[in-house]
Amino acid sequence: MGGKTQQVFTQRSKALDRLNQNRLIRNIRKHWMLYLMIVPGIVYYIIFKYIPLLGSVIAFQDFQIFKGFLDSPWVGLDNFKFLFNYQDFHEVLRNTALIALYQLLFQFPAPIILALLFNEIRLLVFKRTLQSLFYLPHFLSWVVVGGIVFELLAQEGIINALREMVGLAPILFMQEEAYFRTIVVISGIWKEVGWGTIIYLAAITAINPSLYEAAVIDGANRLKQTMYITLPLMLPTITVLFLLNIGNFLELGFDQIYNLLTPMTYSVGDIIETYVYRAGVLQGQYSLTTAIGLFQSVIGFALLWIFNRLARKSEQGLW
Repeated sequence: MGGKTQQVFTQRSKALDRLNQNRLIRNIRKHWMLYLMIVPGIVYYIIFKYIPLLGSVIAFQDFQIFKGFLDSPWVGLDNFKFLFNYQDFHEVLRNTALIALYQLLFQFPAPIILALLFNEIRLLVFKRTLQSLFYLPHFLSWVVVGGIVFELLAQEGIINALREMVGLAPILFMQEEAYFRTIVVISGIWKEVGWGTIIYLAAITAINPSLYEAAVIDGANRLKQTMYITLPLMLPTITVLFLLNIGNFLELGFDQIYNLLTPMTYSVGDIIETYVYRAGVLQGQYSLTTAIGLFQSVIGFALLWIFNRLARKSEQGLW
């Protein structure tokens, strides 16, 4: 009897699999243009994300460029042991973690706040104009933005000119360690805050207007509508973007820091990406820098997994 039941169950499972397969084929035939549109994205990730994962073996080798990773000698965890015992890496890791924390605390909420402010503007022409002005810095490269920052904060720049007008002495902002991290965060906000509002404004637009109408009837002012309607309904979008940001916690981006860094601010501004550039590209320590990249990825995955588990308690999360 048990054998017959198992046989019937197996036959039903196979029939269900065939049915699902036929549905998938019919769905692909019906919406083939939509599936065709995702092919470039899939190819991109395969070529530039998944295939390079094979190069992670370099972290466990004494990689020699003329032998390749197939013939280079294996050293096991020696690169990681050297890395964690290297004093300069401790300083680089501390700088990276601190700047990443400041960006998470100040730069991540900035687009949310700006999107809420945009949502309160009723004059459409004024709203569109402001949005365009805030979007524009995103399209400037960090080379250009870095030049603007240096000009504004130079000894004879606008900021010091204003200080002199009120009787204050000029400050060499870009050479002072105390100001570097603040400059990094503020310049990052200025460049990306407008672009970051796009997704949040889309989330606000998707909110049912009848909810606001009911709130007005109940006597809720604009602040209460924002607190009890807009923000709660934006929470899924905020959660997803937060998780995506936390997954790249130790990956600040090379361009910004490299273009703002000066020899006087290395002690507070030298991060993993700039260290990898010097050690890997300039000095040819490929195994060491690959170990650093693998370490970044593991930390990012661990943070993403932890915060995703926390988000799932409120029925949010990426998976």
